[in-house]
Amino acid sequence: MSGALISFTAMAVAARELSHHMGTFQMLVVRSSFGVVLVTLLLAQSGFAQLRLAHLKLHATRNLIHFCGQLGWFYAIGLIPLATVFAIEFTTPLWTAVFAAIFLRERLTAARLTAVVLGIAGILVILRPGLAIIEPAALALLIGALAFGLTHIVTKKLSSRDSALCILFWMSFMQFVLALAPALAHWTPLTAAQWPWVVVLGVTGISAHYCMVNALGCADATVVVPMDFMRLPLIGLLGWLYYGESIDLWLILGAALILAGNATSLLHEKRSAPER
Repeated sequence: MSGALISFTAMAVAARELSHHMGTFQMLVVRSSFGVVLVTLLLAQSGFAQLRLAHLKLHATRNLIHFCGQLGWFYAIGLIPLATVFAIEFTTPLWTAVFAAIFLRERLTAARLTAVVLGIAGILVILRPGLAIIEPAALALLIGALAFGLTHIVTKKLSSRDSALCILFWMSFMQFVLALAPALAHWTPLTAAQWPWVVVLGVTGISAHYCMVNALGCADATVVVPMDFMRLPLIGLLGWLYYGESIDLWLILGAALILAGNATSLLHEKRSAPER
């Protein structure tokens, strides 16, 4: 989880630095191209036989949805405070619970419903519709969080059929293809000063998910996910130190409501899980 926290935070900072020089689609091409290379190297070690074509349509559905989420995240990262980005992103588990009830027929228990209500309340506190001008970037990020939640539902179906490396390969490859044409239309040549950030963005895009998956394999989600919440104060501190971003009371209150919603859901799952 330390690796995941460092990776997610470094990826956000790299994306913020690169957003001043390149467009959203170009950043997606950069991240996806690194993903294709790194996952291909891992497949060379573990075997290309797991790279199956049987569920290509489902992979395409997943990656189109996830691509929309990525667009919202990368677009917002350069326009709104980093802490706000992470706070809104943390609503993803709550949307996942809603989509699981709709598409997977999972029960939307009282605890899960409470978590969703707290998450929505947190979003309203942060965005304050009617009382403040809502940033288009914040709305794009909220749509991205919804897309990430829906992506988790498709991933759950795929994970029982294909390996994690297979899912990661098709994610990187398909999103590279989706972003390439619009990226080339507005391509900005990379300078020597930008290459370190490009490498950080590309590597952490894979290492963050790799570390998270391994952490979940070593410990229960009720242990791992609360540690992931440390991303919010960490990125808030970096935003304040390096970008002069202020953290107001509305953001703190909204983030607290969102995290309380996640905590409510996690505690309920822990209590209702069978003893092992």
